[in-house]
Amino acid sequence: MAHEREKIVVLDFGSQYAHLIAKRLRMLGYYSEIALPSVPTETLGQNVKGIILSGGPASVYDADIPECNPAIFDLPVPILGLCYGHHLMAQHYGGSVGKAAVGEFGFAQLTKTDAGKSSPLLAGVSDTTQVWMSHQDGILSLGPGFEVAGTTKDCPFAAVQNLTRKRFSLQCHCEVKDTPEGTTIFANFARLCGMEHNWNEDTVLNHILASITHDAGDKNVLLFLSGGVDSTVAFALLNKALGPERVLGLHIDNGFMRKNESADVQKAYRAHGFTNFIVEDAGEGFLAAVRGLTDPQKKRMAVGEHFITVRNEVVARQHLDESRWMLAQGTLYPDIIESGGTKNSKTIKTHHNRVAGIQALLGQGLIIEPLKDLYKDEVRAIGKKLGLSDDLVMRHPFPGPGLSINVLCTDGTISATDEAEMKQAQAELDAVTFTQFCPHCTQTLRRSVLPVRSVGVQGDFRTYRFPAVLTFRAEENGFYHLPKKWEKLEAASSAVTNSAQYINRCVVTLWKNPRAKDDDFRLQEGYCDKRRLDQTRDADDIVLTALRQSGWYSKIFQHLTIHLPYATDAKRCSFVLRPVCSEDVMTARFAQLPQDVLMPIVAKIAALPYVDAIFYDVTNKPPATFGWE
Repeated sequence: MAHEREKIVVLDFGSQYAHLIAKRLRMLGYYSEIALPSVPTETLGQNVKGIILSGGPASVYDADIPECNPAIFDLPVPILGLCYGHHLMAQHYGGSVGKAAVGEFGFAQLTKTDAGKSSPLLAGVSDTTQVWMSHQDGILSLGPGFEVAGTTKDCPFAAVQNLTRKRFSLQCHCEVKDTPEGTTIFANFARLCGMEHNWNEDTVLNHILASITHDAGDKNVLLFLSGGVDSTVAFALLNKALGPERVLGLHIDNGFMRKNESADVQKAYRAHGFTNFIVEDAGEGFLAAVRGLTDPQKKRMAVGEHFITVRNEVVARQHLDESRWMLAQGTLYPDIIESGGTKNSKTIKTHHNRVAGIQALLGQGLIIEPLKDLYKDEVRAIGKKLGLSDDLVMRHPFPGPGLSINVLCTDGTISATDEAEMKQAQAELDAVTFTQFCPHCTQTLRRSVLPVRSVGVQGDFRTYRFPAVLTFRAEENGFYHLPKKWEKLEAASSAVTNSAQYINRCVVTLWKNPRAKDDDFRLQEGYCDKRRLDQTRDADDIVLTALRQSGWYSKIFQHLTIHLPYATDAKRCSFVLRPVCSEDVMTARFAQLPQDVLMPIVAKIAALPYVDAIFYDVTNKPPATFGWE
């Protein structure tokens, strides 16, 4: 059993990435568990070989910080602190922490000091290595016995250690893929802990199947079946664990699907041999549930609650004995984290599978979530192990609310607060110096701010801030110049978001209606209705078709087409193209599509009769999330 295994315990201070630490260790073959930092040391047991302190949204000098058991630091095992854990360890051992002179979000270069070159934690790591940062605070001074093992340009205490105590800490997040040598660091830490390999993929699968059997008991299970990767793999697991006679899949066409999505889902399931599912056309009800809503959180909650309404209607119509049926969902761990579902985490966005109705059922033990401890890449690996085809396993993620959260809504007015903060955002944008572009591009570059807010995640907090727009010189037929090297745009985007308080996203202009003047564009009244959804479906289908034809569909993690109510009149719109590359959803880079793939897409979308502008999102996560709501 898992509780008998030697383990490394990750103490979760509320980081968006805390569970990812445990995942990385498990992928290396070392069993790990998540625990609250307030856990009594005796509860941890005798088989703890090491402790990792996660990041988190708080500052260690705040009044209201996560409760931490100080006896943890007295344990005779190695301890590794990351981000917030880095600060907490410094403070505990007599150092000082405060607001850093310069915050870091995204890529940085960590350079080893002489002490770092002989550090057992950094053994095998390059003397200068790329790391992923997400912090505003920093260590200001070290306690006795600690030394600096690594620095970055803006962080003089990026890696510190006390070899006598076996205490190590890093400002960076080495659990994310964007710290390429983070896996080496974790492997080094596991060796410092004296861990032996004791975890593998077969163990994970068997553990999930056993958990399903235990949690279901003698009940049958009804699963929300979106057709996406998560619910499909959950469906296959339930079928394997319980048998198809005890499982019923419910695919709800909520009116927010991609073009021909529901028909394609049904066809793919039948081709695989699934027959124990039904399809419910509930589009009108979902449209009614979000009618007139502009607040993104309220939209998500309305969609999530209506799923429960439809579920109840189906249960009644199918004459299912509710005392004999449980509900299942394909919830992943990032859904729980981003919904503020762990004690110390902050809400980034409310997922449809974490609304009040679902929480009530969870509290009653009436929901099974077989994938709740996993990330997307782990789910895909399990899906392949279960024999699911690539058509089902490798599809781009598509959350339950679907295109409803890609259609930004507004009553068309700009509040006094928004007006003031947009001016602040514009001033911040104007103050940024760009040195990476050629003189001609730099001279013709125009900077502006879109009059909409989009969601981001910075330092484990949700932000709702304005997107910056970079517009290069105009070319023919409404097209605008796009620098050939995406790296230059990535650096420009980071320069903007790292230095701005009112901006969390950066886009570049690809095309604008040549018959319209800049002054003609304004925020338009627009809600989530069938007209705007159909417009989004058309543009989205153009992108996805081209990605499949070019072979780029399988090279990126997900593409989102964002519909903006920013145009010359209320019947027209602008689109943002948002293809991203990611492994685990917690971090991402915007996809750098070749221009010979991208520009034909832009031309086809520009030909749609209701399009006024097309932008490309060049923001990584963090500071931006995948979607805009």
